[in-house]
Amino acid sequence: MTSSAQEAREALGKRLREIRRRAGVTGRELSRREGWHESKVSKIEYGRLRASDADIRAYCKHSGAEKEQADLLATLHNIDSAYIEWRQKLGAGIRSEQQRILKVETESTLIRNYQPRVVTGLLQTPEYAEAMLRWATEFYELPGDIGEAVEKRMERQQVLYRRSHRFHFLMGEQSLYTTVGGDRVMLGQLDRLLSASSLPRVTFGIIPFQAEARAVFNNFVMYDNRLVTEEGSTASLTITQPREIALYGRAFDVLAGQAVTGRDARELITAAIARRGTEIS
Repeated sequence: MTSSAQEAREALGKRLREIRRRAGVTGRELSRREGWHESKVSKIEYGRLRASDADIRAYCKHSGAEKEQADLLATLHNIDSAYIEWRQKLGAGIRSEQQRILKVETESTLIRNYQPRVVTGLLQTPEYAEAMLRWATEFYELPGDIGEAVEKRMERQQVLYRRSHRFHFLMGEQSLYTTVGGDRVMLGQLDRLLSASSLPRVTFGIIPFQAEARAVFNNFVMYDNRLVTEEGSTASLTITQPREIALYGRAFDVLAGQAVTGRDARELITAAIARRGTEIS
């Protein structure tokens, strides 16, 4: 277990200890009511023992904290899976991760995607995707199933045309200028963004370079209001706690308010195309 997961377990234990004490229930009394060994409460509350779903429910029941139960259970379920290093997550190959994401996207009806520096996977051309995945494979020393991974990423994009799905993409203007795969690859990718911006059921916005730093977040994707994923430099984060998801939702709304859309967004893309075309002419 990573140190981050252990810290999260200790934080959960601290919350359980607080709700127990707030209710005036001693650890010994809680153990007696549930038929636990007296040391179990201490082990759970100091992160030395993983709490079960039944343990969480017992704390809430005897502490009168039923309203906190859903959030505490989400915290528990998130601990061991929330922080996964890339080499561990992608150890079986990049294609398998693309398949996992495809499943999540298929099960969602509203996908909100924020990417400040590069183009997100659902809007990438095959050439851009190949360059991105090749870099990741080399940098993280992963199995080299690049061709299969690109095919699966392109398959994922079919979800854009499902009538049951809606999408809101936010990109930083930097994404238009960060070079991936060279100038010709970038020209093809920028042209793809122009067409993607007019897709039905897709809201597309670009946050200008000079926008005020009102919500400084890494790239993240929200799947309905049930799941958020964030890609860090060394690991992937998975967030399922309702209170944290709400914070990401607030950040997305702030960023969306700063973005330009429609003709203004297309003008930014066109300007990036013109600059890139001049550089290779």
